Amino acid sequence: MTPPDPLIGALFDGRYKILKKLGSGGMATVYLAEDQELGRRIAIKILNAKHASDKQFVERFRREASSAASLSHPNIVQIYDRGNAEGTYYIAMEVIEGRTLKELVIERGPSPILVAVNYGRQILAALRFAHRNGLVHRDIKPHNVLVDDEGRVKVTDFGIARAGASEMTEVGSIIGTAQYLSPEQARGAPVDDRSDLYSVGVLLYELLTGEAPFNGDTPVEIAMKHLSAVPEPPSAKRPEISPELDAVVLRALAKNPDDRYQSAAEMDADLSAISKGLEISEATTDAATTVLAGAGLSAPTMITKAPTRVTPPIRPGVPTPPPAPPGYYDLQDATVRRPVWPWLLALALAIAVGVAFWIVYRQLSESSPVPVPSVTGLTKEAAKAKISRAGLVPRAIYKTSTTIKSGNVSRQDPPGGERLAPNSTVRIWVSTGTGDIRVKSVISMDQYKAISELNASGFKVDPKPAYSDTAPIGTVFNQDPLGNQKAAPESTVKIWVSKGPAPIPVPNVVGSLYNTVYHPLIDAGFKVNKQVVPSDQPKGTIIVQDPTAAAPKQQPGTTITLQVSQGPQLVPVPSVVNSDAATAEATLTTAGFKYDAVPQDTPNSSENGIVLNQTPKGNEQAAPGSTVTIYVGNFVAP
Repeated sequence: MTPPDPLIGALFDGRYKILKKLGSGGMATVYLAEDQELGRRIAIKILNAKHASDKQFVERFRREASSAASLSHPNIVQIYDRGNAEGTYYIAMEVIEGRTLKELVIERGPSPILVAVNYGRQILAALRFAHRNGLVHRDIKPHNVLVDDEGRVKVTDFGIARAGASEMTEVGSIIGTAQYLSPEQARGAPVDDRSDLYSVGVLLYELLTGEAPFNGDTPVEIAMKHLSAVPEPPSAKRPEISPELDAVVLRALAKNPDDRYQSAAEMDADLSAISKGLEISEATTDAATTVLAGAGLSAPTMITKAPTRVTPPIRPGVPTPPPAPPGYYDLQDATVRRPVWPWLLALALAIAVGVAFWIVYRQLSESSPVPVPSVTGLTKEAAKAKISRAGLVPRAIYKTSTTIKSGNVSRQDPPGGERLAPNSTVRIWVSTGTGDIRVKSVISMDQYKAISELNASGFKVDPKPAYSDTAPIGTVFNQDPLGNQKAAPESTVKIWVSKGPAPIPVPNVVGSLYNTVYHPLIDAGFKVNKQVVPSDQPKGTIIVQDPTAAAPKQQPGTTITLQVSQGPQLVPVPSVVNSDAATAEATLTTAGFKYDAVPQDTPNSSENGIVLNQTPKGNEQAAPGSTVTIYVGNFVAP
């Protein structure tokens, strides 16, 4: 029987009350604790006692705290405190209510494509921030990426992060996890930001297909595949994956860093385009073609033995030199004294090789698969305890059974006897007896959390995308059966997932006055962008709109750009008063105006046929082509 953990319930470092154990690894154990000074719950990572005196582990632990503490970003786990107490070292950090991407893939299989793209973009946001601050993570893998209940991604474990480009070897060992290593890491060569992007490509491949692009029986075999194997496109394992997403993953997996994305922002731009249904960059398409052609592959690594020094043979006929007389040596010792330094050098090399092998062995042993215990038939508590003692994580799923007693395990996955990596998830199905189950209300939940909750309760789920004017995109706004109703085990619960408001048609407003259409467009749910442009159309008239009425329906909130006429350009009107009618008409026509002659009676015979007045007046501004009225004298005798 495993003895109780003495830290549970204890006050650590005089401040953190340990509540329960969250998980453990080869280097440290993570507990849920409560900060007595600030009154908040935190996760506290405590270096295992056996490593507290090991300078290498302490340095890696210190580096994790220092690296992550310098980064404040929504997609990076926040570090609150660090220190040493009670003979070991610890890090106090943000507690995340969620699971690792590795656990999600093991439990649910491949992720929905757009969800995988979203997770990838959040990871790239974290790396973009870290890289901008001069840090290369060097160990990006799904085990180090947490997803909370809101679908927010948090990157953790900066234990082997380094500032800038660095060597990936420590005393001859390769740092990182074999399935997610970049080729330069596998060779022990210098790494930079682009090595993290290769690991993101591997992680995205696993999210989309449920498995890494390269697998093998040993870390060395996997590392060799990173150097010399061509990855299979994700669509070969999941046909619904688009060629564009194939190209993004393959470019990230280029063997040569120069063929990969050169920054997290560049890779995120392609993923953003895919999420919006737009085209990716031509450089990405070309790079993917290059990867599939096998460019950048390394030849198999050969290990050669150092040449042995050979004593030159004695040639026949050449006499062997006679032995030197005793006077050539120390008179107190007539024997030849051989130099000691070659033996000391050989001993030092042997010790260095032994230390390197010991470090490699220790790292491999910490990640070596462990056997899965058989827990079928045990109670839930006993099964979970047995799985935890084996270094694995139990995950209970409740299901009715007509043969297994309520509270006992009816089956498990993987079955007993198989081997898994430490901290992998083992699912156990716990009997709830017979009878209907109460359906949990999942309205307003994120769709993936809702699916997880209903699956864990023993139901199948049928998600139905639908438009909603009130529910945020991706959340559940209706379900059948409703919450608190009962339904048969393994029956299907329908959930309606919001796609956002329904799209609306764009009206045709070309030729209308801007002031008459602005408010109707706003009331319909559009935004309006006004652009005043030169035009011979009347002032305020809409001459162009984008999108047009022929475009597909648009989502509410779409901006409609309207080009509005500023009106014709005005010119001065020639003055024709006191001119004869014929001259006035010629002058106005030449200036580009029309005219309208109106007779005006006059008792003065000298004013007969002369322009007495005009509208508009001379030198007033008017639009070219507009009409000028002239009043022509008409003599009438008194």
